[in-house]
Amino acid sequence: MSTEIKVLLVAGAILVAATLAVAIALLVRLVHARRTLRAAGLPVERQWVFWGAVAYLVLPADLLPDPVFLDDIGVLVLALRSMKSANSGIGGRGAQ
Repeated sequence: MSTEIKVLLVAGAILVAATLAVAIALLVRLVHARRTLRAAGLPVERQWVFWGAVAYLVLPADLLPDPVFLDDIGVLVLALRSMKSANSGIGGRGAQ
């Protein structure tokens, strides 16, 4: 195997590991946000966002092949933003 191919394989493996690490970090933040929102009284209609994002991350059917976790990261970021907006809505109602 030539040196160029080895370098490309190592670079590809590092890229896959980095995107997987970002996806896992976002999943941890999503779980933490869900726990916080659940303690604050998260509306039931927002819980599907959490479970949908986790299912998309775990299930093998993706928009992009699994070595590229960019679609998973995007789904997790959207779910996290949606849940954070629910949190600001809860805080806004409690302040009134």
